[in-house]
Amino acid sequence: MTIGTGTRARRLRRAVGTLGLILALGQPALGAEPLEGVVNINAASEEELTRLPGVGTARAGAIVALRDDRGGFVAIEELADVDGIGQALLARLRPYVRLEGETTVSR
Repeated sequence: MTIGTGTRARRLRRAVGTLGLILALGQPALGAEPLEGVVNINAASEEELTRLPGVGTARAGAIVALRDDRGGFVAIEELADVDGIGQALLARLRPYVRLEGETTVSR
């Protein structure tokens, strides 16, 4: 199937591109429960870290490894030193991460 070159085709390509961007950024699926609470990145388990948007088991393990190497994080921005966490993902994580206190995240 070819899309074509007209106005409808351009709109379709733009919509598909936008959907791809949303999926690439890991936005929750329609109907998914929103994340509530926070994660203390200096104390959370790998399982608790995987509750963060865009953090799977590999990234959670990398966060724990970097935390252990450094003896803890002193700034949330240090998460950008983890492979696979760029500025866009860091911005998505920021509302849900803390350096101190209790991990209260639930989904």
